[in-house]
Amino acid sequence: MKSILGFVAALTVSAAAAAAAAVAQSVDQEIAERIAPAGKTCMKGEACAAAVAAAPESASAAGRSGEQIYNASCFTCHAAGVAGAPKLGDVAAWAPRIAKGMDTLYSNAINGINAMPPKGLCMDCSDDEIKATVDYMVEKSK
Repeated sequence: MKSILGFVAALTVSAAAAAAAAVAQSVDQEIAERIAPAGKTCMKGEACAAAVAAAPESASAAGRSGEQIYNASCFTCHAAGVAGAPKLGDVAAWAPRIAKGMDTLYSNAINGINAMPPKGLCMDCSDDEIKATVDYMVEKSK
């Protein structure tokens, strides 16, 4: 009887040790998954960088219209005249600006002027899209 009890005790200890090892392995695996990097850094010249570099071009290749960009980014200030922004359609406010020429308007919109930040904070807009937006706003404000 003693040998049977010893055998059962040894079997129990062995099973408990195996279960503890499995739990420890599972915990270690869970920790490794939690602290794994969320992404991968891709440096210029690496194969993965080519796909990343192509993405912005393809995204803006279709191009957005001046009206779409105005409604998405410029409307906030130019609809209400925030911080001196000329309101869309306000002929008197736009006339002196238009008189300076389109190149000046383009430059001001791209580089910023007074309270207006560069590109009106539309950082995903290309220069051509900004120019299209200026054209749209000027056309609506003559």
